[in-house]
Amino acid sequence: MSSDIISTHSLEEQKREKTIVRTSIIGIIANVFLASFKAIVGLLSNSIAITLDSVNNMSDVASSLITIIGTKLAKKQPDRKHPWGHGRAEYLSSMIIAVIILYAGITSFVESVKKIINPDTPDYSAAAIIIVTVAIIVKILLGTFVKKTGKRVNSDSLVNSGTDALMDSIISASTLAAAIIFIIWHISLEAWLGAVISIIIIKTGIEMLTATISHLLGQRVSVETARKVKECILSFPQVRGVYDLIFHDYGPDKFNCSGHIEVPDTLSAREIDQLQRQIALELYVRHGIILTALSVYTYNDLDENEKELRCNIYNMAMSVQHVLEAHGFYLDKEQKRIQFDIIISFDAPDRDAVYNEVINKIKTAYPEYEIYCTLDADFSVSEQEE
Repeated sequence: MSSDIISTHSLEEQKREKTIVRTSIIGIIANVFLASFKAIVGLLSNSIAITLDSVNNMSDVASSLITIIGTKLAKKQPDRKHPWGHGRAEYLSSMIIAVIILYAGITSFVESVKKIINPDTPDYSAAAIIIVTVAIIVKILLGTFVKKTGKRVNSDSLVNSGTDALMDSIISASTLAAAIIFIIWHISLEAWLGAVISIIIIKTGIEMLTATISHLLGQRVSVETARKVKECILSFPQVRGVYDLIFHDYGPDKFNCSGHIEVPDTLSAREIDQLQRQIALELYVRHGIILTALSVYTYNDLDENEKELRCNIYNMAMSVQHVLEAHGFYLDKEQKRIQFDIIISFDAPDRDAVYNEVINKIKTAYPEYEIYCTLDADFSVSEQEE
């Protein structure tokens, strides 16, 4: 692979890392100032909501530090123990941030319930109202900026931190609303509002944690990514079909991919070798995806009988419910053998039963042939999702 191409991708990764670190540092500075002011005001006004809000700001500082550490770890070069690099460290940092948010929500809920049972009379001052108002504005601006940056550079850690900051602005807004209600009507609602907001934070933390764990478990690649890869490979005129795309996620924007291509049976081994090399290069240049393996199906459109048989086999397979795709047809006339693959949806109640139905249907139609069918799964994108 060209050193210029590798250098370009390396520069892009360095730029991404700098953006994440810079954004996290901005978040740390903003949250340290907000936490300091809120702690002082909370203690002076005897407001549990404002005091808890200051603690939550310090958890945001920890989140930003974890984001920086995770980004630095993910940038480490591959080694013998981790040959595909350390990119998944970013997912671990995202998971830790989600746990921090979940813990903050649970802690806030417990403290709010305590205040509901044993209420204190808050003492809101003009300074407290002003500081809470400023905090709301700062948190909205900070959260929007961090979350937007996180989406731009595909950083779950930044997205989680930005979401946390926006949740903080809601907490602060509820505190401000409670203060205004108390000043006007002398009704203390901050503990109740704190409990409601805490439940929202807990829900958000669980959703973030679930999403990050899904990445670590190996979730299905997005249809958009699979389509881009498929379109890239199909841009080569020798390739008639792309099937069985399998992706391995080694961190944000770090994918390895393998698959099958369907090409004419007239291509020589040398031509197929050159084609595979060109596809691997093009895929890396366009999308930064490493092609680890590319197997080959061949077809022969010069034989009209074979072409008709392939079409009939595919139509029979696709007529069975839950079959998403049929491909990889091969006819061995001497051995009287038909080979092909089918993709059966994960939504099928019994995938084996669907598979057997396809086999029996084709055996009934073509009893003179041996039927060899490979059962595939819709790992990325099938023809019905195009």
